[in-house]
Amino acid sequence: MTRFAPSPTGDLHLGHAYAALFANEKARRSDGRFLVRIEDIDAGRCREGFVERNLKDLRWLGLAWEEPALRQSARLPAYAAALDRLRMLDVVYPCFCTRKAIQAEIKAAGGAPHADGTGIGYPGTCRGLDPARRTERMKAGNSWALRLDSAKALRLTGTIDWVDRRFGRYRVTADEVGDVVIARKEFPVSYHLAVVVDDAAQGVTLVTRGEDLLPATHVHRVLQALLDLPVPDWWHHPLCRDTSGRRLAKRAGDASIRALRDKGLTVAEVLKMVRPDPTVGARRLAAEEVLR
Repeated sequence: MTRFAPSPTGDLHLGHAYAALFANEKARRSDGRFLVRIEDIDAGRCREGFVERNLKDLRWLGLAWEEPALRQSARLPAYAAALDRLRMLDVVYPCFCTRKAIQAEIKAAGGAPHADGTGIGYPGTCRGLDPARRTERMKAGNSWALRLDSAKALRLTGTIDWVDRRFGRYRVTADEVGDVVIARKEFPVSYHLAVVVDDAAQGVTLVTRGEDLLPATHVHRVLQALLDLPVPDWWHHPLCRDTSGRRLAKRAGDASIRALRDKGLTVAEVLKMVRPDPTVGARRLAAEEVLR
């Protein structure tokens, strides 16, 4: 079973079309099931209007899935239960550092910061904070993020690995996981925790997604081990890029499926632009294909 899981923060673009078609193709070739999941837990960025627009784009591309599409916003109790389990295992701790403070500590230590400052590269400033001091700061209303203590987590799980059908087998280490954020004061669950809970609940056996998310799989594998969840295989496919090598993204204003449809392109024409190669993955798109 595979799934495609868009976040309704904008219209789907050609990269999304590729990812959805890739997942559907893998399910079809194995006589499996294809699911669509709406990852709408970020209330600040997700918009209800984009949910139906995203689903309409997928239907226009000829995709069908098991209805209804799962909505993460309806599953907060399941995520809270998983978070409680991690607390019981004593593998999470509150962090009060700002992103600016994290970057400053890393720079002072001569290290290279992780892209978002929330996982790999975090210097562990709050890991050893006195429990009474933690409680005091939380009661005072300070902002906080709940981090996974990766070293402690891996002492509990022991040696674990995971399999990518494109790249092979990976062994998980604390350095690859980092003390990643799994919840915030104002945000009850992170992508990392929600995705492993949902994949298990839906019976997903093959996770297909872009190769940019491969590092996150180390985090997901640890969470699966801690929560006694089933372990799927993964397939991290190449990203759709234009001829300059730039990846397609919502924030870059790349041509959306909706815009291409409104310009009069047919489904066949759009599918020709992004049809997955079952052995390799995404192709580069000629600039005139993306922009016309």
